[in-house]
This record gives sequence, structure tokens and C-alpha cells, in this order.
Amino acid sequence: MKTASLAPKTEAEVWLHILHPEEELSPRVARVLLGLSFPKTDVTRMHDLSAKARAGTLTPQEDAEMDTFERVGSILSILKSKARQVLKRSSRSA
Repeated sequence: MKTASLAPKTEAEVWLHILHPEEELSPRVARVLLGLSFPKTDVTRMHDLSAKARAGTLTPQEDAEMDTFERVGSILSILKSKARQVLKRSSRSA
């Protein structure tokens, strides 16, 4: 199914258009997406920021950093969900 003529509405849809602009994700691209994750240093930083947020000691800059991690994490979750759907459909057709 081609969706190139439809304007993306969310950041996740923009990323999907970048990753596979002409058609639905291929199983190969889906597997690559499922392999993506935050590096350990970023996970550690997110834990530190989360602890500071719970303690009420985040600076405005740290709050913005936490928002960025949350946004990226949400988009990554959506992309991985779409990737799992593609792989589920492809396994049924095989």
C-alpha cells in the first residue's frame, strides 16, 4: 500500500516515510527497527533525571532533556509497534 501521497500527521509517521518512503515497511527494515535501543549511557542519564524529577530537583535544562528522551522513547515505541505488525503479517503470509 502506497502512502507517499498522504501527508504525515505525527513524528512517527514522518520517520516511517524517511525509513521506507514508497511502501509499507519491509520485514528487513522492521527487524532493524526492533533492534534499536537507547545506549547504556542514555539509559543511565534517564534514570538520573527521573530520580531528580521525583525529588523535585530538576533544572529547566534537565526538564527539557527529560522531555526529549520521553518524546524519542515514545516515537521509538510506535515505530517498534509498527515493525512488529509488519513481521506478524509477513509471518502469516509465509
